[in-house]
Amino acid sequence: MTIRIGAVGLGRLGHRHAWNLRFAIPGVELAALCDADAEKLHAVAREWGVARAYTDFAAMLDGGGLDAVAIVSPSHLHTAQIAAALERGLHVFSEKPLGTTVEECRIAEAAVEKHPDRVFMLGFMRRYDPSYAYARKMIGEGRIGRPFLFRGYCQDPESAIQGAIAYAGHSGGQFIDMAVHDIDLARWFMGSDPKSIFAIGGCYAHPEFAQYNDGDNVAALMHLKDDGMVFLFAGRTAPHGYNVETEIMGTQGILRIAAVPQKNLVEILDRHGVRKECSQNFLERFGDAYLAEMNEFVRCINEGCRPEVTVYDGTKCTEIAYKCKEAFETNELVRL
Repeated sequence: MTIRIGAVGLGRLGHRHAWNLRFAIPGVELAALCDADAEKLHAVAREWGVARAYTDFAAMLDGGGLDAVAIVSPSHLHTAQIAAALERGLHVFSEKPLGTTVEECRIAEAAVEKHPDRVFMLGFMRRYDPSYAYARKMIGEGRIGRPFLFRGYCQDPESAIQGAIAYAGHSGGQFIDMAVHDIDLARWFMGSDPKSIFAIGGCYAHPEFAQYNDGDNVAALMHLKDDGMVFLFAGRTAPHGYNVETEIMGTQGILRIAAVPQKNLVEILDRHGVRKECSQNFLERFGDAYLAEMNEFVRCINEGCRPEVTVYDGTKCTEIAYKCKEAFETNELVRL
């Protein structure tokens, strides 16, 4: 059985997901494309041989002939598009965040609950990265004892700052746009939710973020319900490239993932000395994970099963991210 999927959003990540659906995933037909940029949309559709192209999401749904949709549109559009697609009887993959407010997330929850026969999957792709999946397996086997501290760093390169500034008005802020991945990982690895949060940060290089009560570099410290600890850092000004690193401390061991943010295992010896190159963007670092998560979505449709990531994970991560934002804005400890 061929699964016919329509993809909405042809930004950097949307283009990658659509390419994977068109060329890299067996048993799938990329049946339709949707993007507000008509010139880009029709150029991609012609190049890839996709017959149906829409600048309006509702029109794509009205066109019929789809089994599922992949939603990679701007974050504030996610929940309405999720609800509309499920109402048409389609399976839905949506990129993170689930919604930019908790109220939006409740809309998605209600839509998913109303259509339990449809597959819904949220794109927390780091769970599908081989290194993160292996670390989770080790924790499940008790290899590091009881985990008590999660530390997550996520840094975008300074070279991408103009895109971040342009998107800041409807991104939801650093904690929901960037740190939400680490919030999901912390819940996944630690098995507990926060009971209190303190957050700090500022506009150290780019004052443009201040108009949105946001910063270009922010951090949060969380105290979990089981007394575990979480430290998160999210920044926009890394000079060396894209940098995601994670550490989980346990009573009997420590796991570190990408502690040195190297692109590969090559060392370069030249007139500058001995060095390793870094990944320059999230597509380069997590390309395999994006393919693996979409393969999982297709597998769940074929086998009638449910992904591990649920709509409620999306709501909880958004709720925690907004508590981080509240703590950042008030400079006070926030209790959940």
